[in-house]
Amino acid sequence: MTWLVAVRMPKLTMAATEATFVEWLVADGVDVSAEQPLYVVESEKVDSEVPSPAAGVLRHGAVEPDTAYPVGTTLGTIEVSQV
Repeated sequence: MTWLVAVRMPKLTMAATEATFVEWLVADGVDVSAEQPLYVVESEKVDSEVPSPAAGVLRHGAVEPDTAYPVGTTLGTIEVSQV
């Protein structure tokens, strides 16, 4: 059985409504562990690495580098398999 866990744009500050997606740190289709840094976002000129919400296979979404996205936007997914 496989299910998907959304990789979303985080809310980095209380007032944040969006952040800029900078780059993926992990290639599409690669196994990742929970809490492994997946991507970099920029908010108020501070770059932050965002950790994986789950262990599984990362699937990039259709996001463009150096583009602002609203908080909560799905940037990709993690395919989680139950053995």
